[in-house]
Amino acid sequence: MALLRKLDAVTIPVPDLDTGVAFYGDHLGHEIAWRHDAIGQLGLRLPESDTEIVLTTRQAFEPNWLVDDLSVVAKDFLEGGGEIVVEPFDIAVGRVAVVKDPFGNALVLLELSKGEYTTDAAGLVTGVERSKTRHHAADRLKFRDSDL
Repeated sequence: MALLRKLDAVTIPVPDLDTGVAFYGDHLGHEIAWRHDAIGQLGLRLPESDTEIVLTTRQAFEPNWLVDDLSVVAKDFLEGGGEIVVEPFDIAVGRVAVVKDPFGNALVLLELSKGEYTTDAAGLVTGVERSKTRHHAADRLKFRDSDL
């Protein structure tokens, strides 16, 4: 079974979120899915995919791959001759790690084990809710804003 499930997002560095959304949102026509100023990120929808463009003030331009079990995938990268660049760490929606394949390509691995962002009418992140569509079917679970 393949360990990389799908492309979850592509992060695109921008000088600030408002300038980034002026180009990618207003000019290119991508709708805002969510905005999280505290972490310097803003998600934009792609009309024919659930993959997102994530404008960021803190990360590099890179693909983010959705995985089921981050520990298993990171171990497989090591066993196959790759390396772990950033050890797995917790984020509001799950866990993340950065690995390199044996050819030097960096991949961001994302496990949505805690859920997805919930937003208000303006698209501002209000919390996290377990998702049945993007991860395994599970009981609904809400997090407080302070958990973000």
